[in-house]
Amino acid sequence: MTRVLSVTSECAPLVKTGGLADVAGALPGALAGAGVQMRTLLPGYPAVMAALDGGEVCARLGDCFGGAARVLAATVAGLDLLVLDAPHLYDRGAGIYLSDTGRDWPDNPERFAALSWVAAEIAGGLLPDWRPEIVHAHDWQGGLAPCYIARGPAAGQVRTVLTIHNIAFQGLAPASRLSALRLSSADFTPEGVEYWGQISALKAGLVFADRITTVSPTYAEELLTPEFGMGLEGVLAARRNVLSGILNGIDTCIWSPEADPLITPYARPEGKAANKSALRAEFGLPEADGPLCIVISRMTEQKGLDLLLDALPTLLDRGGQLAVLGSGDPVLQAAFERAARHPNVAVRIGYDEALSHRMMAGGDAILVPSRFEPCGLTQLYGLRYGTVPLVALTGGLADTVIPATHATLAGKPVATGIQFHPVTAQALGNALARLCALYAQPKLWRRMQRNAMAHPVGWDHSAAAYAALYKGLPGIAT
Repeated sequence: MTRVLSVTSECAPLVKTGGLADVAGALPGALAGAGVQMRTLLPGYPAVMAALDGGEVCARLGDCFGGAARVLAATVAGLDLLVLDAPHLYDRGAGIYLSDTGRDWPDNPERFAALSWVAAEIAGGLLPDWRPEIVHAHDWQGGLAPCYIARGPAAGQVRTVLTIHNIAFQGLAPASRLSALRLSSADFTPEGVEYWGQISALKAGLVFADRITTVSPTYAEELLTPEFGMGLEGVLAARRNVLSGILNGIDTCIWSPEADPLITPYARPEGKAANKSALRAEFGLPEADGPLCIVISRMTEQKGLDLLLDALPTLLDRGGQLAVLGSGDPVLQAAFERAARHPNVAVRIGYDEALSHRMMAGGDAILVPSRFEPCGLTQLYGLRYGTVPLVALTGGLADTVIPATHATLAGKPVATGIQFHPVTAQALGNALARLCALYAQPKLWRRMQRNAMAHPVGWDHSAAAYAALYKGLPGIAT
């Protein structure tokens, strides 16, 4: 078995703000069958500590970025966890990244440097009975781990992988915190951790990791361009030979229309009817001739929801409906609440996991008009539930949806959804008109739904790709 330490700031079902948590929670189980033993290092947030119900103390740290800390071992929800219990860093209310003012915690650089530092200590032999062969860090919160390992006693002995889930978040800190973050001034260079006069935890990972992955093949290519690279395209271009894209999967046991306890189960698209009626009732929407479209998303500029507001009349004028679940930018939230004055638009501000399942089961189509999307999970859930995805042609959305075109609808149709490009309100409006036209052809629409439900969205292929990547690292036994 290849021993891997996964370093992540969130992990479902214990703590979640986005897709990173779903991936971190699913990977260990997916990889177990591929000969990988994965343990997950996670901060000891209140929700995590409550789930542990104690745990076994396997290491103590006297000075962990401002206070004493412990490493606890426990098995929770089938996950083999190592938890960094550092109350001075993680025992806080509000969010795991943001205070109750909605701003980043001021010491976020130290909070996640500590996580990375402890990962490097574990790589160096901190635990008496377990040492990883590979440390797999996720996003900027784990980005310093490859740097610490390369500059520590485990250098050359433990290999490192960094996965970029979203390059827009780079873990920046002032240069004045170099010493506080236990970084060497010798590494504060354009070839090291320096980024326009600041420290970048993500750049540190990109520079020092043995391998770099991201969450779809198309996003891996996009990251090499100024449009998507967010200033780091040059760093990635220099390391192109170790960069690859591996699609995310979803847990097809949790997201299963045949066995989901939160819905009226169904195995064929025709079974969605009862869920659609229930969803309309829950959102207070009337019967309508057009498709019931859903959005489950953070409300940010990245997600392109401002474009949807502009294009919405196209859907409504054709008898369509929209149900939205999400939160984020107060301006976007307010705009959707105003849109909900229309009888065929309904909005819930916030996040509700159970409601998201009911929406997947009851919706006809899911809209994902993102300006960029590293992988995306909601379109995968949509495919699984026969809720036809309408997506922008970018990142993982391009890699996971077979667009409805003349070629893919001819003969025996193979299309699973609709794509649009460029990412503009006009192009989105055209795609919504196309959606409504396809929905008005019941036989063709059912064929697309069946195609979607048959499309592979689980972890089998992706887990095999990660296992192959691990085993291709220097010094890792095959």
